[in-house]
Amino acid sequence: MLQNFLCYTCKEYVEDLAKVPKALLHEANVRLIVIGQSSYHHIEPFCRLTGYTHEMYVDPQREIYKTLGMKRGEGNNASVKSPHVKSNILMGSIRSMWRAMTGPAFDFQGDPAQQGGALILGPGNEVHFLHLDKNRLDHVPINTVLQLAGVKTVHFSNKPRIVDI
Repeated sequence: MLQNFLCYTCKEYVEDLAKVPKALLHEANVRLIVIGQSSYHHIEPFCRLTGYTHEMYVDPQREIYKTLGMKRGEGNNASVKSPHVKSNILMGSIRSMWRAMTGPAFDFQGDPAQQGGALILGPGNEVHFLHLDKNRLDHVPINTVLQLAGVKTVHFSNKPRIVDI
């Protein structure tokens, strides 16, 4: 679940989620779903921006966020660093503001103080894993979630990998 569609950390996290091959998810009988807290008309532009082609839904009233106990406001844990966020806070914030100002409507696309999180749900309504983000950088590494869901891990770095044979 995303903090909001303009948040640079969410954008960069979803760019990495977009790299998860559908074949790996299908093989493990797992669906990857992103939920944002703005209007549905922000889904298509955000997917184009991030390259995300999996399922995406919105919860403009933040009912799911409230039900799961997701917090509003930034926690005080400066040591937390998402492995999926590449931008520093200054440049990321400037890019987020620029996207807001140059969008079709000057729209912050949700409550900027709302924190997101990650969960593994199902089969049925059973929650197997829940992580509530403390701040905008407190993302669970995607490979951790994939492993817990029984999906093969993915290489996210753009750097070439060295494989010992």
